[in-house]
Amino acid sequence: MVATVAIVLDANTRFNARRRRGSVPGRQVINRDIAAGHARLFKDYFARHPVYGPSYFRRRFQMSRPLFLRIVKAVREHDSYFVRKRNAAGKLGLSSLQKATAVFRMLTYGVAADDTDEYVRIGGSTALDSMKAFVRAIIEVFGDEYLRAPNEADTARLLAIGESRGFPGMLAEGQAPEVNFTVNGNNYTMGYYLADGIYPQWATLVKTIPSPLGQKNKYFAKCQEAHRKDVERAFGVLQARFAIVRGQHGRKGYSISCTDG
Repeated sequence: MVATVAIVLDANTRFNARRRRGSVPGRQVINRDIAAGHARLFKDYFARHPVYGPSYFRRRFQMSRPLFLRIVKAVREHDSYFVRKRNAAGKLGLSSLQKATAVFRMLTYGVAADDTDEYVRIGGSTALDSMKAFVRAIIEVFGDEYLRAPNEADTARLLAIGESRGFPGMLAEGQAPEVNFTVNGNNYTMGYYLADGIYPQWATLVKTIPSPLGQKNKYFAKCQEAHRKDVERAFGVLQARFAIVRGQHGRKGYSISCTDG
């Protein structure tokens, strides 16, 4: 299974220019009281005895607090954009918790960037900048571990799972080296994927039998349709947790697409 959630980012030059810019002429200046926003957020979720405990945190952030803090720490150490700084007037800016919370609210609930302002105290354009920087940092920090193609050990494990389900040679994700297996006395050297009718007629894609006749064909169709659901079930979990995965929302600033193979 390959599951990709691609967030469309602006060009790096434009993004970096936005991170360096000063006040924009004609823009309304809002005193958001950023420090108070951070203090409230910290008291609500990150204090030793928070207002909202672990069950509330997991429900609202779709992960445990330790995992969230691990991600924020890694992102902050990777990109100084998430390090809290003082501006020219000596006032503290947004904290990494505020920027990350705004990002997760957009990912989890599919809200527009501006909708995070009232609670997090972060402007819409800054929330979008945070999203872009966060996604880029996640790819750069965790990509080699969690976004990589399967290695030889992964492939062997996936092939074993497929064979235990009655489909020797079936792959669950990624590209694999040569695969050798025998079915009904015939030798095969190419792995394959279980797919539905929307996919092209390729030798590596094994589809179900439409309107199967006979017990043999009915049994095959039943097994094929049951085991090809792995990708769909995985997306079901992601969609239940993160609204952004459910499709394009028409929100300004980001769009996503999901593909599986």
